[in-house]
Amino acid sequence: MPRRGLILQTRTHWLLLGLALLCSLVLFLYLLECAPQTDGNAPLPGVVGENYGKEYYQALLQEQEEHYQTRATSLKRQIAQLKQELQEMSEKMRSLQERKSVGANGIGYQGNKEQTPSDLLEFLHSQIDKAEVSIGAKLPSEYGVIPFESFTLMKVFQLEMGLTRHPEEKPVRKDKRDELVEVIEAGLEVINNPDEDDEQEDEDGPLGEKMVFNENDFIEGYYRTERDKGTQYELFFKKADLMEYRHVTLFRPFGPLMKVKSEMIDITRSIINIIVPLAERTEAFAQFMQNFRDVCIHQDKRIHLTVVYFGKEGLSKVKSILESVTSESNFHNYTLVSLNEEFNRGRGLNMGARAWDKGEVLMFFCDVDIYFSAEFLNSCRLNAEPGKKVFYPVVFSLYNPAIVYASQDVPPPVEQQL
Repeated sequence: MPRRGLILQTRTHWLLLGLALLCSLVLFLYLLECAPQTDGNAPLPGVVGENYGKEYYQALLQEQEEHYQTRATSLKRQIAQLKQELQEMSEKMRSLQERKSVGANGIGYQGNKEQTPSDLLEFLHSQIDKAEVSIGAKLPSEYGVIPFESFTLMKVFQLEMGLTRHPEEKPVRKDKRDELVEVIEAGLEVINNPDEDDEQEDEDGPLGEKMVFNENDFIEGYYRTERDKGTQYELFFKKADLMEYRHVTLFRPFGPLMKVKSEMIDITRSIINIIVPLAERTEAFAQFMQNFRDVCIHQDKRIHLTVVYFGKEGLSKVKSILESVTSESNFHNYTLVSLNEEFNRGRGLNMGARAWDKGEVLMFFCDVDIYFSAEFLNSCRLNAEPGKKVFYPVVFSLYNPAIVYASQDVPPPVEQQL
């Protein structure tokens, strides 16, 4: 044990001696670096052998001064931005205080209008103000858009089913069923018991009684969820013997439903200009015109068709099909634009839009393979707004009978399949 302790003491002694020598060397190098130059003609740091005079130091001072001016400008800009944000926050706080003094009503689960605490209402209204239900938001691309999913009384049309399941299905989960039923009931409460600020007029039935809407008058609805704010609902109602639709917008800011607006929409005079770019595919165009005759001419009757045809081959066949429809159905609301060039869908849609010169119209950019119904045309009218909103539905490829006709025991004959 004494021998082992002696070895440890010797090692510690040499370690301390090494550290002392290292510190002395560092101190010596530091003194050499900081020592002043004794020779007035010695070269300055930089390129060896090159002397620097007064101009060099003036340039250094000017460079430093510009650097500090740039920094000062940046700080002033940041201060101005902070002042602007502070002013905006003050205005928001002022509006919340005014809203608190005025008060508001929430829609409960039974559609009642009981007064809720003011601090809760402030939070709920602030959620509505931040959501896209009242104001738009700048997005980097179309991939940043939160899509809507549609529903009726019995079915929900979902986007995330892929090709393995039918996009149209009954809501299986009880919470989803209860949610949609509650939303429809809340929309009926808004329509049947309107507030004074609602943009709708009181209508009477044929015997003078007050017109009351029920769940059978519900046509369709759309909803989407902003995960940090709440869920937006767009509901459409219509009486069978009336042409007007009732549109109700609701928002669930992770709490009770809050009415955003209630309005009446008249689409009786809304004309749709269906623009179809085409090249050669005359057989597909003949099938398209058959559906067009059944839906647009016989049912809707508020349609203009614009066909933009590329090339010369097949043009006479297209003209023959259009003339046949004209003679059979007395339909003259169509325009044929002929372009002797290579097919380009974007150019075709552009030329078709420019060919219309009869005032404001709703344009439906369509393909010759698209199969649509009269209800879809009304959905276009309800969901598009001039200068504010476009309707961009997701088109499903209905080619697999096992998916398309899964609800039927036996698929229909091939001739009747879509």
